[in-house]
Amino acid sequence: MLNTYMELVRIRFLMMLAYRVKYYSGIIIYSLNIGVYYFLWMAIYGENSSLNGTTPVQMATYVAVAWMSRAFYFNNLDREIAAEIRDGTVAIQLIRPYHYILVKCFQGLGEGIFRLLLFSAPGLFLVSLVFPIQLPTGVEDWGWFVLSLVFAFVINSQVNVITGLMAFFIMNNTGLIRGKRVLVDLLSGLLIPIHLFPEWAGKILAFLPFQGISYMPSTILSRGLPTSEIIQFLGIQMLWLILLLIPIQLLWMTARRRLIVQGG
Repeated sequence: MLNTYMELVRIRFLMMLAYRVKYYSGIIIYSLNIGVYYFLWMAIYGENSSLNGTTPVQMATYVAVAWMSRAFYFNNLDREIAAEIRDGTVAIQLIRPYHYILVKCFQGLGEGIFRLLLFSAPGLFLVSLVFPIQLPTGVEDWGWFVLSLVFAFVINSQVNVITGLMAFFIMNNTGLIRGKRVLVDLLSGLLIPIHLFPEWAGKILAFLPFQGISYMPSTILSRGLPTSEIIQFLGIQMLWLILLLIPIQLLWMTARRRLIVQGG
């Protein structure tokens, strides 16, 4: 069964490889985003050498790592699931000998691996030649980052699956999907690092899963955290990996019963 899912990863990877123009334009778009936020943050710093304990170089590194990490964990599982629910093709998927949600997640993984190898890695290298970022050289630091990034992919995919499955209960969840995307970019720390939020907002975000999507992996690589704090970050991510399985399972069980009723 695992071989079947890995084949889905390979097929999605090859599909992404076929759209080279989209790939090259993606690098340019993400590089422009990094440039815009870099100059914005440098303007905010002004003559200050530190902002809440973060130096300009650390902030520049955080911005570059956060946006290039997004290329890996980002996917359109919510849109794909919602589209298949609306046009009815999800019913065909349900009679096939595999788990529908796992299929979608592994397809997203294939897309993520493509972006990581041919988008994030070369893009981060090119950005490092233009902007004054400081990446760690230790293998251990990169190992922790990759592990945290994998967890970020899973958490983001779980949030997308939950949003996509809402199409079973909402006739058109396009607005929900768009709103979710804006909230994830803001509350995950992609646009503003969470440690720069007001204290009351930081306490609220500490009880939400979004911090595990962008803030934690980006902070691990850009700020040089001690091992104990890194392990704490990974523990929080693993906790949310488990907790998010509960609403997914409940939604999926309810949705399948709802689909059967609608089908007569």
